[in-house]
Amino acid sequence: MSIRKRKWTTTQGAAKEAWVVDYVDGQGARRLKTFPRKKDAEAFETTASFEIKEGTHVADSASTTVAAAADLWIAAAEAAGLERSTVAQYRQHRDLHIVPFLGTQHLSKLNVPTVRAFEDTLRANGRSAPMIRKVLGSLGALLGDAQERGLTGRNSVRDMRGRRRVGKERRQEQRQKGKLKVGVDIPKREEIKAIAGAVAGRWRPLLLTAIFTGLRASELRGLRWSDVDFEKREVRVHQRADRYNEIGKPKSVAGERSVPLPPMVLNTLREWKLACPKRDTGRRSDVGDVIKELELVFPNGHGNVESLGNLINRGLVPAQLAAGVTIDSGKVDEDGNPMIAAKYTGMHSLRHFYASWCINPVSTGGQGLPAKVVQERLGHSSITMTMDVYGHLFPRGDDAGELEAAERALLG
Repeated sequence: MSIRKRKWTTTQGAAKEAWVVDYVDGQGARRLKTFPRKKDAEAFETTASFEIKEGTHVADSASTTVAAAADLWIAAAEAAGLERSTVAQYRQHRDLHIVPFLGTQHLSKLNVPTVRAFEDTLRANGRSAPMIRKVLGSLGALLGDAQERGLTGRNSVRDMRGRRRVGKERRQEQRQKGKLKVGVDIPKREEIKAIAGAVAGRWRPLLLTAIFTGLRASELRGLRWSDVDFEKREVRVHQRADRYNEIGKPKSVAGERSVPLPPMVLNTLREWKLACPKRDTGRRSDVGDVIKELELVFPNGHGNVESLGNLINRGLVPAQLAAGVTIDSGKVDEDGNPMIAAKYTGMHSLRHFYASWCINPVSTGGQGLPAKVVQERLGHSSITMTMDVYGHLFPRGDDAGELEAAERALLG
């Protein structure tokens, strides 16, 4: 590898000079790279020499654009059999966030300052902090795929994140979002009691199961009768239905779990099993009748996967309206009267209640379970996730009465 000075005269007669780095890359191809200043050429020489030795160097002429690399990344995700919803999210990040601002950029030109500038651009164009974090994660995965293909020598997103205090960033995000609040994010006990008393028909077994098991909406939609053990009084989670109603594995290894069923839910499910719609198998009996069988616990009217929208709009929302668990919608009807709306808009609110029910002391109507058991019941991948979301709900053990009792025990 060498650096030489090059001088020439333009067609207009102006004298020009530049510094050329002449080198052979890791594949044995001769490369030339020109710089206006000697110190820039020397800096490149140092970096390129190290990258060639490590086998990570990619010349600019051998590099590709971010847009082209993104297409390869999406194709690889599809070939790997990732969930349809995951691939759809990758496409959304590519089409709406990455390609519009970085698409024409060559991978070899990306570095930490470039990625940081991209982050600032996303923020300036109205992207929220959580969305920016997700898009940077996708860009990092894109560059990781390109790195494995030999299209780039570095992953600037990982380089940047390696310098940051990721935990601090997440804590700042959590402070902005705030803690989950009872009566705002988590239904009150009285509200749950009212909903359980008001819900009827096909939605009663589903909502009661959601309230007293904490299963995710996707897990409820994918639950099979073979996973309900009436003898052991538990339900086992082995699969879930994504937003496209396709059945797949749980979100993580920890998602496969067993959750105990209270007597009321068991009895409700026993009754529901007799009325539950059966699925058309596509087969016919010897006499020509269509063979139908029970499979899903909470299917639609044809025995197939129920949509998430129906769970909310036909199940959760009407149950709250019937129970009086409502808020002012901020709208008025034709007569000018205030209109009400369901207080809780998502199935995850029932999961939050279940978590609080597991955590709260027995003296207040809860189960008083340890954090590790709560984690297992919820199917969280780590105890950290459980404590980050629900840690403030656990008894602190530093109440005045307990402190006074401890003081007496110590000092007599």
